[in-house]
Amino acid sequence: MGKSKRPNSFLSGLPASVLESLRANQPNTANINNGQSVIGQKRLAEELATTPLPSKKRKVAIEGLLGPGYEKYDATGLVPFYRKPKDVPENLKKYFYQRERLFSLYDEGCLLDEEGWYSVTPEAIADVIAERCRCGIVLDAFCGVGGNAIAFAKTCERVIAIDTSETRLRLARHNAAIYGVEDRIEFILADYTSFAKAYLSLPKNTRPKIDVVFLSPPWGGIDYTVSPVKKNASTIVDVSEADDTDEGSYNLDRISPIHGKELFLLSRRITPHIAYFLPKHVNLQEISGLLPAGARDGKAEPQEKIEIQEAWMGTKLKAVTCYFGGLVDGQEKFHPF
Repeated sequence: MGKSKRPNSFLSGLPASVLESLRANQPNTANINNGQSVIGQKRLAEELATTPLPSKKRKVAIEGLLGPGYEKYDATGLVPFYRKPKDVPENLKKYFYQRERLFSLYDEGCLLDEEGWYSVTPEAIADVIAERCRCGIVLDAFCGVGGNAIAFAKTCERVIAIDTSETRLRLARHNAAIYGVEDRIEFILADYTSFAKAYLSLPKNTRPKIDVVFLSPPWGGIDYTVSPVKKNASTIVDVSEADDTDEGSYNLDRISPIHGKELFLLSRRITPHIAYFLPKHVNLQEISGLLPAGARDGKAEPQEKIEIQEAWMGTKLKAVTCYFGGLVDGQEKFHPF
């Protein structure tokens, strides 16, 4: 089924004062859909709405080029496109062997930088999260190379994909074009915390609506100590290679760029509907402490619940997704979209 006409840019709905605030907090804040800054661009919505963008999935040559008419999305040359194991660096080979789990269309030209190889959400897991988060507008706060953003574009009307790396955003846009969903995603080069604060500075009745925020922040890199108690106990904890070994709880203070609880509370001011993607051994006591205990506002209102969904690949537990608000099964009536 064909997609509807591409909607206007999300940023075009923000007033100039907020855009200037974003610029001040993040000098490189930009919308890279057309490879240009959006700050102060009054004609952005018109340009985006009139730019013809095919939306059907199509075959792509595995040479890494997206083909005629897709040059502005093509990220060929930013990173290598590996075809054979002998060409892959040793530290990435275990991920390369799982490439079709990461992107089922990898052989059509999907591109990943080194961080993307070990941090992208495997496609099957991303699809499950996207189905749960089905809505109008979803914000992917840490887009990376686009695994989750692409999945969201299959179930949501519009995706706002934010990252601080221009390279990763260009790779994400390239990958989205391979999946035929580039017209549903707005890629924004920005620091999420600065973006969120600027968004929240708007009068509530003038803010462009965001239905769901998806948080998949950096967990601490490919090599980090899992338990601060066992000083010699460490493991590699990443989405594509996580196993069933539990060396201790993962605490939210290890999340960057800010404490994981602070990140959640900031996002919660945007929408109650949060999906928080975390290591499988996250400290569940900390997760339960993200919401206040007891009834709210002195009313006999049911305690809000948190749903934790395990993400398995075969026999291995990879990660968990913590759902809040109306994303929790059976809680939609208390937190409608």
